[in-house]
Amino acid sequence: MRPYWQEHFLLPGQFHAGGRAVEEVIQQAREAVAALVGCDSFELVFTDGATEANNLAILGADGTSGRKHLLVSPLEHDSVLHAALHAGRLGAEVELLPCDREGVVQAEVVAQKLRPDTLMVCLQAANPMLGTIQPIRDVADICHRNGTLLHCDATQVFGKQPFDVTQLHADTVALSAHKFYGPKGAGALYVRRGLHLNATRFGESQEMGIRAGAVNVPAIVGLGVAADLSARCVLDAAVKLQSLTALFTATLQGHFQQPLRIACEPSRRLPNTLAVILPSNARKVQRIASQLVVATARPNDGTDPFSRMLTAIGASADEQAAAMRFSFGWTTNEEQVTDAAEILIEACERVRS
Repeated sequence: MRPYWQEHFLLPGQFHAGGRAVEEVIQQAREAVAALVGCDSFELVFTDGATEANNLAILGADGTSGRKHLLVSPLEHDSVLHAALHAGRLGAEVELLPCDREGVVQAEVVAQKLRPDTLMVCLQAANPMLGTIQPIRDVADICHRNGTLLHCDATQVFGKQPFDVTQLHADTVALSAHKFYGPKGAGALYVRRGLHLNATRFGESQEMGIRAGAVNVPAIVGLGVAADLSARCVLDAAVKLQSLTALFTATLQGHFQQPLRIACEPSRRLPNTLAVILPSNARKVQRIASQLVVATARPNDGTDPFSRMLTAIGASADEQAAAMRFSFGWTTNEEQVTDAAEILIEACERVRS
């Protein structure tokens, strides 16, 4: 990335050698991201992250057909939920889909909720707090039989397990570079070939004419490099992450007298993400084990995503107060996982004593 903020300041697409060279680098990044997603490079729109990508997919959806009904999972990221709510203020009818206690929006439920005027269903690939994986292909098939679009925020999947949009059949897919070790402020939206989206920001036309403004060349270069690395390493990473998660849960289970409760078991989850219901108040444990980077719920805070997602799966106030979210990364090793479990066990014992 460094040469593109220190030496090569030209914009892509300009009619001289320097501009064409930058355009080639952008295209290389586009092809790397396309290989990661499983699509053609011309089906990608570069954005400043998944938040913009989600907004573009939802607010840019063409409602000229008269369809105004949106179905949205209650487990979605704020950028999906708030974009849908804004669409509601613009005249759309937004309806939340129910999910079960395992954190899954069942395809049969989507089929029951679809209407002739349903424009889009928004369903994430995997949840950032609970780790639950959604039945995207099944929902996509149901949506398409109804003439309904499926938008999938797949931000949490990349870098943790393989992803292939040709197998999932989503119409639009959002991703963000920093979730697989790329730079913050870079992302992309997959737009199925032939699908028309309206621009949601205006100015000098870029990115298939639906995103205005100069492209962030260094960030896109970094996104491309991270995508290439993730595509080559994700299978090994998934195996390692699953092993670390199993070690962590086994270590905890070996010390707690009562069975360890993991939110949304036995549903399919990401290999690196889990929400544990501790035998103690999680906020108190977090204060004692302050060296651990974890997330806890704030049940009385209406803006807390973790609490919102726990509420969606039917977690009680006591369960939410005891919930703590963990995730492991590519650089995490077994010693760190064991140490983290032991720190957590000691902190729980101190809270209970």
